[in-house]
Amino acid sequence: MDVDELLRAVAHPARREILRLCGPGRQAAGTLADALGLAPASTSEHLKVLRKAGLVELEKQGTFRWYRTNPALLRRLARYLTDFSDIGGISQ
Repeated sequence: MDVDELLRAVAHPARREILRLCGPGRQAAGTLADALGLAPASTSEHLKVLRKAGLVELEKQGTFRWYRTNPALLRRLARYLTDFSDIGGISQ
């Protein structure tokens, strides 16, 4: 896991919102664009960054593109951040 790449991927608010929207289940790209209020091309670019980092997975069904989070990788990132917060006695 390249932590720097993961952190860059979640640095943008639209990408964090995509992760939140995909959390409960899969979402179509068009639904995500509508929910974000972004153009489909912009949403596609954000999804590309998240896919490259491995944070979302793509499932193709005909003309539909379904996206879902990769919960295992999100848990690894959360553990990293939790471990990081323990460095130097940072309290929660």
